[in-house]
Amino acid sequence: MADQTNSTALQTPEGIVQPRHFPAKGEPLIHQVNWLGLKTLYMKEVKRFFKVQTQTIWAPAITTMLFLVIFTVALGRGGREVLGVNFATFVAPGLIVMGMMQNAFANSSFSFLAGKIQGTIIDYLMPPLSEGELMLAMIGAAVTRAVLVGLALGGAMLLWPGVDLTLHHPWAVVWFGLNGSVFLALLGLLSSIWAEKFDHNAAVTNFVIAPLSLLSGTFYVIDNLAPAFQTVSRFNPFFYVISGFRFGFLGQSDIGNSNLAVLHSAIGLGVLNAAFALVVYWVLRSGWKLKG
Repeated sequence: MADQTNSTALQTPEGIVQPRHFPAKGEPLIHQVNWLGLKTLYMKEVKRFFKVQTQTIWAPAITTMLFLVIFTVALGRGGREVLGVNFATFVAPGLIVMGMMQNAFANSSFSFLAGKIQGTIIDYLMPPLSEGELMLAMIGAAVTRAVLVGLALGGAMLLWPGVDLTLHHPWAVVWFGLNGSVFLALLGLLSSIWAEKFDHNAAVTNFVIAPLSLLSGTFYVIDNLAPAFQTVSRFNPFFYVISGFRFGFLGQSDIGNSNLAVLHSAIGLGVLNAAFALVVYWVLRSGWKLKG
């Protein structure tokens, strides 16, 4: 049988003619990572939320900033201090990372769900992208939005009287900020696969994301809670994200009595994200509620 591989002549600048081989029909040209396709989808998702940046970046920053204003006025009077700093400085890092996580969820939970409702989900499933590449592009865009919201929030909070955002442990700010955003982006992607209408997505936001965020030590230290509620708080992954992120600014946290406890929390959060990513990858690969 004749060789099915196609070939053409390629002439070099020196005038030497060399054969140029092409794969047989049906043989894939992309054997490893489709970096071009991954970058294209990532840029598409980034441009999608950036076109309406007033709604996706600045509005969440202003809304979260209002929490700082309200709680500082309500609870921060009289020179109240928490973990050795004034209340505004204590609560600001938690609000920043809370805004980052919530917007990472909002971004990754939109595209698939909108595609299913509008009938354009095929635009995500047909391109030559593996499930891992598709997931990586979606998560990357969600984390990009989270970082932009975090920067906007940080800049705004620096203007609030009494807030000090001096970095004591930059690694903790980067690690817990990014891992918290990745965790919520993965949850958002899983939610968009499961949801069949926007009400389902809103239910996850209202009954899962919001309670876990507000009951995670954003506005208080869990040492003030009863022992039973302290135990419940330590099963909330949001608590470790917010307390670890705060540790990066204040050099103190209510995770434990030593910096080693924060390091253990950082490792645990990384392991949790890796395991969660495998679950989301498996669901995406199965085609559940996306194909057929």
